[in-house]
Amino acid sequence: MKKVNTPLKINSKIIKNRITFAPTVKFDWTDTSGIAIDRFAKHYEDRAEGGTGLIVVEATCVSPDGRLAPSQLGLWDDKQIEGHRKITEACHKHGAIVLVQLHHGGYNTHPECGPSKGPSSIIWREKQTLELSHDEIIKIRNQFIDAAIRAKKAGYDGVQIHACHSYLINQFVSPKVNQRTDEYGGNTQNRTRFGCEIIQGIRQACGSNFIVSARTPGAEPTLEEAWAIADAYIEAGVDYLQVSGGIGPEEINYPEGLPYSHIVWYGTKLHEHVNGRVPVSVVHNIFEPELVNHLIENNLTDTIDSARALLADPAWAKGVIEGIDYVKCRKCKTCFWSPHMPHKCPAVVVRHKSNPECVDYTVVS
Repeated sequence: MKKVNTPLKINSKIIKNRITFAPTVKFDWTDTSGIAIDRFAKHYEDRAEGGTGLIVVEATCVSPDGRLAPSQLGLWDDKQIEGHRKITEACHKHGAIVLVQLHHGGYNTHPECGPSKGPSSIIWREKQTLELSHDEIIKIRNQFIDAAIRAKKAGYDGVQIHACHSYLINQFVSPKVNQRTDEYGGNTQNRTRFGCEIIQGIRQACGSNFIVSARTPGAEPTLEEAWAIADAYIEAGVDYLQVSGGIGPEEINYPEGLPYSHIVWYGTKLHEHVNGRVPVSVVHNIFEPELVNHLIENNLTDTIDSARALLADPAWAKGVIEGIDYVKCRKCKTCFWSPHMPHKCPAVVVRHKSNPECVDYTVVS
């Protein structure tokens, strides 16, 4: 048996294989209510039925005034639980473990949803931001915890806190944009305090068997600082680390001639540093079964996060594990960040050429 097809234990849950679906945002699938309509359940069920071991449902906002767009999925209200329950039930039918990514935009909040607020008052992407007060930090921390409680009620096996990609938790850990001088700024311990308090609060509220994952940067701004951030999250009680990009690393020299990207390399180095304390996943431009197997067989990571490959073909996991044909991602990046300009995935058009209405409109988070 290929190692990619061997089970992996995360907390008390057994993942049936090493392929995971990375969180990808679908703007305009819902409305300002943030409620998951049936289309979401079908979307995620397709990937679960296609053999994916672990599903991470897209960035789901913990507060209506922290959204990236007015049509972002939410878990800030009990009315949103039922839509999420349909997602978890659909995925569990096929043996997948399901997490939901909890998110707050911080500086990146859409102006129709709320002010651009984060750890400090800075110029962010040519605009002035506002600094969160201590009371506001505590309020948002508690909103993350409350959203996790709703996630558990909806049947999720756990949650992932979105702590990378320049969103609020990432903003706190980054020394580039966190200029606070109180207990939430300064040294690594203080800058990770916000994320650690969220992890600890979720653990206390949702119990020891509930998976708490963090999507964390692999270099922020250095490899060593990213490792220290990960260490803090592990100490706080995180069960699983999924490594991606952050606000921006310093100039880091990484080996030439690698068969994978620098972001994957960051993840492999963090995996080496963590040394088995918790499972670690890598992501970014992983399309071919050969690369998946190389990373897993050589113990460079514990799991593989796929976004675009699984958007192109929901059964990509079976293609990797069983060696069967699959519809290949064309690497055209039309599914990338474009909430106001939805594009049709050419691979999906090929897959559904008899029914163009099946095409997914997706952006990657």
